[in-house]
Amino acid sequence: MPGFGDPAARLLVVGLAPAAHGGNRTGRIFTGDSSGDFLFAALRRFDFANQALSVSRDDGLRLSDCWVTAAARCAPPGNRPAPSEFDRCRPFLVRELAALARVKVLLALGELAFRQVLLAWSEAGRGAVVPRPAFAHGTRADLPGGVTLLASYHVSRQNTNTGRLTAALFDAVLAEVRRALC
Repeated sequence: MPGFGDPAARLLVVGLAPAAHGGNRTGRIFTGDSSGDFLFAALRRFDFANQALSVSRDDGLRLSDCWVTAAARCAPPGNRPAPSEFDRCRPFLVRELAALARVKVLLALGELAFRQVLLAWSEAGRGAVVPRPAFAHGTRADLPGGVTLLASYHVSRQNTNTGRLTAALFDAVLAEVRRALC
């Protein structure tokens, strides 16, 4: 499943993989599931999206200064991609990094996406990230080329329903995104 959004985006949001009953069903990542509901509502609050809800590919959602994609491109069995799936899908993320020339902030949703962003960054020829930052919610790392990497817990129902990730916690990361884009 391809990413989508504003081709001139300065923010690239990288999730884990399409949800079986969301993006896999609707044909657009984070569309038609609770993860997307949480993500797009937050992106709307920070003026990256024109609406807070996305239920289908033709629902009018437009992203501004933001591109959304995933580290794995198909819904994985057990909702967790295998290392071989990441390896097969990483070239797509590498190509997106190359095509999105204006990106200034990468926002990785979850530890697995965070690791894949770091690998894709190096594979895209953007420079090795040494030492590799450790994942934690709110981690900020400066990448070669003047790009900022920020991390958040994934916007999955498992995290949002348990309170591990709240709207306030995610908004704090998006506020940091806005500061980094200034």
